[in-house]
Order: sequence, then structure tokens, then C-alpha cells
Amino acid sequence: MIQQNQAEASPPPLKDPPGALYVVGTPIGNFEDITLRALRTLKEVDLIACEDTRHTQHLLDHYSISTRTISYHEHNEMTRAPELIIQLEAGSRVALVSDAGMPGISDPGYRLVQMAIRHGVPVVPIPGASAFVAALSAAGLPIDRFRFLGFLPSRKLARRARLKFLEREEESLVFYESPHRILEMLADGLEILGDRPAVVAREVTKIHEEFLRGPISDLLVQLMKKPVKGEITLIVGPSMGPKKKTASLQLIRPEIERAMSEENLDERDALKVIARRRGISKSDAYRQWQAEKDRKPES
Repeated sequence: MIQQNQAEASPPPLKDPPGALYVVGTPIGNFEDITLRALRTLKEVDLIACEDTRHTQHLLDHYSISTRTISYHEHNEMTRAPELIIQLEAGSRVALVSDAGMPGISDPGYRLVQMAIRHGVPVVPIPGASAFVAALSAAGLPIDRFRFLGFLPSRKLARRARLKFLEREEESLVFYESPHRILEMLADGLEILGDRPAVVAREVTKIHEEFLRGPISDLLVQLMKKPVKGEITLIVGPSMGPKKKTASLQLIRPEIERAMSEENLDERDALKVIARRRGISKSDAYRQWQAEKDRKPES
């Protein structure tokens, strides 16, 4: 009787027809954040297509999974996707994984999924962890409506143009950003979107997980004093009404401090450089700089 109950509790083998593509979610940091269904799928498929085979192998070794792996990433997907379609049409079951989270969400996968659908290959989602969903759940901002935008362009003009397009959006905005660009992203967001409530979620589900919450201007000051490392999700809350006119005032201090630090300028030269970049007089830059330095933090 005990053996029968154990057998009934065991997950059934894959029931999908041969030649199915499984889009499998994997942990974004903590190996325990993987579903039983995902583990079973990774064990039973014929092949696992990985963004980085070495990275995925750590997960497979942790769970004693010996399925064969093959690389599938942004640099080889043009040639690798057709190769995988041939195997799928021949009856192979293939799991697609990224280094972390769900394939296709700011990661490779779209091309293969689209091609599989076009060739009549079943596509089976195996849901799992996602960094922006996890960050949203703990952000403390309105998330009944939100817009996920992934990584914005790295070039300043293109990034600012995209933010300008989003200026009138009324839902929370969700971005991925790199540590070395987060200050620029926040500075542009402050100037264009206004001083909205925001959250910087860093290393979600990992050992050094951290959530920084507050108006964008406060986050800028915090990150100027203590730079962050690791993977970042930035959540900007909905518009709270007209942008505050003090946004440019709050913005100039990080710019000047960054110029002094990164460009090895003294205060006078930094003021001159930033004034020129912003198209204002040096005296106006100086007044804003002093006002920002004298501003007392809210209690």
C-alpha cells in the first residue's frame, strides 16, 4: 500500500508528443527557486539548449541531471535555431533555458520559439522565477498596472528619447539596468519623468539581495555615496502629477560630484563643465549646486 501511494505521488513522464520545445524557467540566484516540473523536464528531454552551458551545468550538477547540453545564445542563434528545429522535427524533445529566469525575457529565445511555431512544433512553457516579477512583489509600489521595458538603450540620447516617450505613462515602469549605468539612468529619469517614488532592487534572491526605496532624487544621492554591484531591477512608480520644478536642482549635485570624481576636476572646473553641458550659466549652476548641498534630508 505504501509503495502504491509513493507511485501515485511520483510525477508522470512527459506526456507531450515527441518533437516538443520546452521553455524552462530556471533560478535567478537561489537554486531552490526551481519547480519540480522544471527538474523533471530537464531530466527527461533529449537536449538542453543553454545560453551558457558552463553556467547551466552548475545547476544540472546540483540536481544530478546528466542530460546533454548545447549552446544557444545571441551570438549563434541565427545558425543554431535552424539546427534545433531540424532535431525537433525529427522527434527530439528540447528544453530551452537561459542563464537565469525565463528565456526570451531580455534573454535569447524569441527566435527559436517563433521558428518552432512556424514549423508546427509544440511549444510548452515551464514557468519559473523572473527577476522583475520578484522585484515587483516586494517593491511596495502600485503594481496592479505596470509596463516592463527591459534594458533601455545604453546611449544617452536614445535612452532619453525613450524615457521622453514614457513620460505620460500612468502605470509603474520596470527596467533592467547595469551597475555602471544606473546613476545615468536615474539622472535622466529624474529630469524627464520627475521625482517619482522608485525602487532599486539589487541581486534579487541572492545572498546580497537589497532593496533601496525612495524618491528618485534620494536614490541618486544614496548611490553616489555607495555604488552598487550586481544585477539591478529599477521600478519607477506612476506619475504623481506635474513634475516638480526642483528636479533640475536635485539633479545637478550628482552630476558635479561625478565630474569631480571620474574626470578628476576640482569644484570650479566641474561647475564650468556641467554648466556648459546643461546649457546654463556658471552662476546658475553654482546657485543650484549650493542649494542642493544645503538641502536638509526629509525626516
